[in-house]
Amino acid sequence: MSNSKSNFIDYVKIYFKSGNGGKGSAHFFRSRIQPKGGPDGGDGGRGGHIILRGNRNLWTLLHLKYTKHIKAGHGGDGGKNTSTGAMGKDIILDVPLGTIVKDAESNNFLFEITNDDEHVVLLRGGLGGRGNVHFKNSVRQSPRYAQPGKKGVESSNILELKVLADVGLVGFPNVGKSTLLSRVTAAKPKIANYQFTTLTPNLGIVNYRDSQSFVMADIPGIIDGASDGKGLGHRFLRHIERNTCLLFLVSVDSNDICQEYNTLLLELEKYNPDLLHKDKILVLTKSDMIDSELENEISKMLDVNHLFISSVTNQGLDNLKDQIWNLLIKKND
Repeated sequence: MSNSKSNFIDYVKIYFKSGNGGKGSAHFFRSRIQPKGGPDGGDGGRGGHIILRGNRNLWTLLHLKYTKHIKAGHGGDGGKNTSTGAMGKDIILDVPLGTIVKDAESNNFLFEITNDDEHVVLLRGGLGGRGNVHFKNSVRQSPRYAQPGKKGVESSNILELKVLADVGLVGFPNVGKSTLLSRVTAAKPKIANYQFTTLTPNLGIVNYRDSQSFVMADIPGIIDGASDGKGLGHRFLRHIERNTCLLFLVSVDSNDICQEYNTLLLELEKYNPDLLHKDKILVLTKSDMIDSELENEISKMLDVNHLFISSVTNQGLDNLKDQIWNLLIKKND
């Protein structure tokens, strides 16, 4: 999701290479009193690993935006007196929680980082070769060879971030998602009366009763055809996959509320049918523009769980938080 003015980066492609293992030594012990000592060559050190580590303090892949190549250190060669070569330096790469790793050639999913301080070895360093001391036996008293170290491995990988949030706001552009987020959290998303004001997901923490809280994400607005990559397309739809429940926001001044809601459902279904199994609430925004009589008429047209809110007057916001909390508690039971 590249926006030159944004610090939110959720996609990078990087070439990785782990370190080579060091050579084993074919050294023989020598001294004045023992001019023809036996083999004492040590093992080579292993090459450095490429390791990914979850870091809850990161929320973007921005720090990797301009990183194209990452290589771990090579292992040191074995020495005399059976001394083992130094291990190659591991590369430990911090990534935000919710980062998935794919093979860039096949696009196959490899793993996902979801926990703080979780370590996953992406590429293992090559093993160090064994020194000649390992090859001595009763028949072969003076082996003059040792193993070379194994080569490291290389790969090109895609790192993608899926925002970790309890609640995702889904809706067409300019239906009030950013305004709602700014009202119920301390987040300060950009708000204006034109499409695609939100070009990146915004996260905010909603404070609930008894010091409880949950995370809400304002996802960039859907347009008809987003599942086919139109508009912001797939670049935002993957973030919805991580949300526990979804709020579908439709403005009460929509020309056809039911059609707009169904279009949103269709776009999600075309992208990933599993999204429709998530708990959903239809939230009718800008309800300060209508009276209770019109509210009743709209409710009669709808056969889904819905409620009316106004982020301007705070109408229905407490009720909305109650409903969200009940869904989250039910999921965790």
